[in-house]
Amino acid sequence: MIFGADIGGTKSLLGLESDGKLVSKRRYANADFEDFASVLAAFFADTQTDPSLIRDGCLAVAGPIADDGRTAKLTNLPWSIDADALSLQFDLPLRLANDFAAAALGAVAASAAHRLTLQEGEPLATAPCLVVGAGTGLGMAMVLPQDGQWRIITGEGGHVAFAPADEQQMALWTYLQARHGRVTWERVVSGPGLVAIHEFVAGVELPPEEIATRALADRNSAEHRSLDLFLAAYGAFAGDMALACLARGGVFLAGGIAARLLPILRQSGFLAAFNAKAEHTAIAARMPIHVATDALLGLHGALRLARL
Repeated sequence: MIFGADIGGTKSLLGLESDGKLVSKRRYANADFEDFASVLAAFFADTQTDPSLIRDGCLAVAGPIADDGRTAKLTNLPWSIDADALSLQFDLPLRLANDFAAAALGAVAASAAHRLTLQEGEPLATAPCLVVGAGTGLGMAMVLPQDGQWRIITGEGGHVAFAPADEQQMALWTYLQARHGRVTWERVVSGPGLVAIHEFVAGVELPPEEIATRALADRNSAEHRSLDLFLAAYGAFAGDMALACLARGGVFLAGGIAARLLPILRQSGFLAAFNAKAEHTAIAARMPIHVATDALLGLHGALRLARL
């Protein structure tokens, strides 16, 4: 069997795979446990699994991995993950990976049933893929085809400086610069970014879920105008990053925001902003763009990483 875990700030999703199929999975609220070892023990007890039967395992962690590749600290939870200690305690092989690396691999390796295409483009099988994901933050990773496998290179594109494309976005930059000083793409294209955009547009603070719900219900609402601005910025960011790595293998939108906004994503300014690249517009238009719709993206990616 293969074991994988997608460990976030609030919940952990654990699963087992046998013969290429997911045979069991469990979701746990991290607040109910003292540490991840307790979560792991609960999973093996709940699924009646003997850890010694596991051939490989991967923990995808929402936090930076140490240079030794064996320890990590979660960004939004006071947990430390020690792969060597867990391997010894539970008698199973484990590796660590960044959670967005797992999501990126899950996105590019997903079947057609788990993706929605926004732009067909002209894909090149040997070219890099780009995965971007707006959620609590703004993740980015390149995925390169290499000897029949995938090589994942994570980056911090979300912390590149935000580049306003018109007068409204320039006014947004001024608004955010007064708050934060340096304005990065993550200040705009993320859940907190959507909240800030709506404050800028309407002068009201609302959680991102409520902004999305109201925008989907009323195309004439202030929330819909906020979402239009958000999606145009998202498209510009994705297009800039895709141009930087010539992502002719495909651009994949991961994270919960894109999947939630599917009903209006096609009609928004996302694609126009993605392709608005002056003399390189034709290159951007040849890049396929897909939305990853797999609800278990991180777990499936962790399981694939365990097999590498």
